Amino acid sequence: MSSSPTQTVKVFTIDQANSMLPLVQVITADLVQLSSDLNARRERIVELQRHNSQTSGTGFHGEELSQSKADLEHDALKLQEYVEELRELGVEPKSGPEGLVDFPALIDGRLVYLCWKLGEPTVSHWHELDGGFAGRQLIADCTSFHKDEDIA
Repeated sequence: MSSSPTQTVKVFTIDQANSMLPLVQVITADLVQLSSDLNARRERIVELQRHNSQTSGTGFHGEELSQSKADLEHDALKLQEYVEELRELGVEPKSGPEGLVDFPALIDGRLVYLCWKLGEPTVSHWHELDGGFAGRQLIADCTSFHKDEDIA
């Protein structure tokens, strides 16, 4: 799937983001778990490679190392599938390990993100495009979100 400069961005209302949350939550939970597994597997591979280099390549764990590398490659592809699933829904995954997801929205005519983190019961925060998680603000403090529409 290629992206082009004229690709439209799905823009969500707060209600639409919250109604999509059950599906987004399931995919994000899978993404978080797989991210954690991948990190652990990467650490194990480094440990096995270090052990093999210290034993002049006569690695006792050679089969485990090969299998771990194959599993890592397979799971990295699966992780990318989760990311693409979210993007196809119109949302942007921001951090696999933390379960951060952004929903494009309009406020006062400008594009912003509704911000949600795995474990939160609803989409209740927003931030500027370049604000990130640290720039989150409560939606309740802002009443200017627009209706759903596609923008170029």
